[in-house]
Amino acid sequence: MERMFNPRLKYLTDLLIKSYEEHAEIIKVDSLHLLNRERLVGILEKLRNLVFPGYFGKKGISFSSVEYYAGDILEEVLYALSKETARALQYNPYYGGLGKELLEEKAADISFRFLARLPEVREYLAQDVSAAFDGDPAAANLDEIISSYPGIYAIMAYRLAHILYDLEVPLIPRIMTEYAHNLTGIDIHPGAVIGHHFFIDHGTGIVIGETTVIGNYVKIYQGVTLGGLSTRGGQTLKGVKRHPTIEHHVTIYSGASILGGSTVIGEGVVIGSNAFVTKSVPEKTRVSVKNPELQFKSDGQSPPAHAELYQNEFWDWVI
Repeated sequence: MERMFNPRLKYLTDLLIKSYEEHAEIIKVDSLHLLNRERLVGILEKLRNLVFPGYFGKKGISFSSVEYYAGDILEEVLYALSKETARALQYNPYYGGLGKELLEEKAADISFRFLARLPEVREYLAQDVSAAFDGDPAAANLDEIISSYPGIYAIMAYRLAHILYDLEVPLIPRIMTEYAHNLTGIDIHPGAVIGHHFFIDHGTGIVIGETTVIGNYVKIYQGVTLGGLSTRGGQTLKGVKRHPTIEHHVTIYSGASILGGSTVIGEGVVIGSNAFVTKSVPEKTRVSVKNPELQFKSDGQSPPAHAELYQNEFWDWVI
């Protein structure tokens, strides 16, 4: 059906078409090679079903049927991921010149190698769930953590995406982690390297940059940034270590920012809330912002009892 002529609509359409022509770098038309984001989100959800069988997707799985359950999902994921990986590899200069058949063959191989590492992902996630339970007195049981903790979802998406990142698959890892970011408020770049028993408590507003290295048994709270000191160099900084290294058994409380590629937070360090750290911290040190003095006014009445407790010096070392 032809659209009735509307001069105002024609004017608006012409404006937009002109913009398309002037900024062709941000338009995709006449292209069958663009990745399907909805399909990739579906793949991520199916992978979650494989990583945590019985918690999501089909319920009532028994050990006698889990082989068929896993096999069916693996078949679906292998097919769909191979198709999307073939599209993604066209953004990798190393594979860009391959013909369609060779590209699909390479994508199928990468997808198989990725899925072969799912037991490794489950090993890490079992340790992450354990760390969450051990570190959070509010946690009732492991089921609650797996089913409802946003940190576990974000870590799961990261650990899956990191393997694809290691396999040099463009775009797909970032789509996965940004989907998790959208759901949880936790932004973990797939290029970051994160050890076992990683615990994110609450999580909203956490940012972990691409070249961050995090050791084992690390705990971080909401609002923490592990970032770069400056991005003014733009693309010239690609491949440069821009984000901090966090060694084992470190705790970072809410709102803290740790910045810079040469910044190393030593083993056993505790970083207090709202600290702004741009230099390395030696092991087994406590870092905090010096407590501000609070004033209490009570309309001529006596000050609240024990008001002085709010002015205690809790940390051993002040940055």
